[in-house]
Amino acid sequence: MTEQNAPFRLDGKTVLISGAGGGIGRSLVAAFHGAGAHIIGADRDATMLEGLPLLRTVLFDQADAPATRAAISAEIEAHGGPDCVVSNAGFTRAEHLGMVDDDVWASELAINLNGAYAMTDPIIAAMAKRGQGSLVFISSVNALAHYGNPAYSAAKAGLVAYAKAIAVERGGEGVRANVVAPGSVRTPAWDHRLAADPSLLDDVLPHYPLGRMVSPLEVANAVLFLCSDAASGITGTVLPVDAGLTAGNLRFVDDVLRHK
Repeated sequence: MTEQNAPFRLDGKTVLISGAGGGIGRSLVAAFHGAGAHIIGADRDATMLEGLPLLRTVLFDQADAPATRAAISAEIEAHGGPDCVVSNAGFTRAEHLGMVDDDVWASELAINLNGAYAMTDPIIAAMAKRGQGSLVFISSVNALAHYGNPAYSAAKAGLVAYAKAIAVERGGEGVRANVVAPGSVRTPAWDHRLAADPSLLDDVLPHYPLGRMVSPLEVANAVLFLCSDAASGITGTVLPVDAGLTAGNLRFVDDVLRHK
C-alpha cells in the first residue's frame, strides 16, 4: 500500500452496513472488506448474511422503528459505536401513483425513511460523543427528480434532507454525512422484471448517457470513498452514481434534436 492510496483504506475501522445481504449490500461488504474494514452486517434475517466476511451481525426489520432502535442501541451498548455506517436497506414496489394508497405510503416511508432514522440516530449520538464518524445514506436518483415510485421517492428525498441536517448540526462534533444516489442498478431485483419482459432494457438504457445500468460495485466504491479519509472534507453532499441520467435528458436530445 502506497502513501498515496492510504486515504482510501479503512484498516481497523468498524463499518455497520444495513441491508448487507442484498444486491448492493453484498457489494458494499466486499468493497469495505477489501479496504481493510471490520464489517457489522445488519439485515432482517440471519440467513441473508451467511457466507459474508462479517465481524458480527445485527438483526432487525427496518420497517419496525422501535425494534430497529433497540437492536442498534444494544449493539452500541455491547461494542461501542461504529466508525462508519452505511444506511442501505430499502424497498419499493409501488411504481406509480395509481399503485399508492395510505397503507402503501406509510409502509414505504416506514422502511426507507423512518427506519433509517431509527437505525442511525443512536449511532450519530455515539459518534458525536466520540468526536468522529461518517455516515453514507443510499438514496436514489428518485430523490432528485421523478422517475416513478412516488412513496419511495418521497422517502429517499427525506434521506437527503436528513443527511444535510446531520452534516450541519453535527459537523462540529466530527460527524460527516453524505448521500449516494444510484440510478438503475443491475441487481437481482431486476431479474423478475426482465423475466416478465426481456425487452425492458431496450426501453431503459436509451435514457442513460453511458448506455448501461451501473453495477452494485460501482455504487459501493462511491460509498467507500465517502466513508474514507480521502473524503474527510466532504459532508452534506449528494453524489449521483447513475450512468449520467441526472446530467440531462439524452432521450430528448436523440428523439427531438438529432433525429428531427
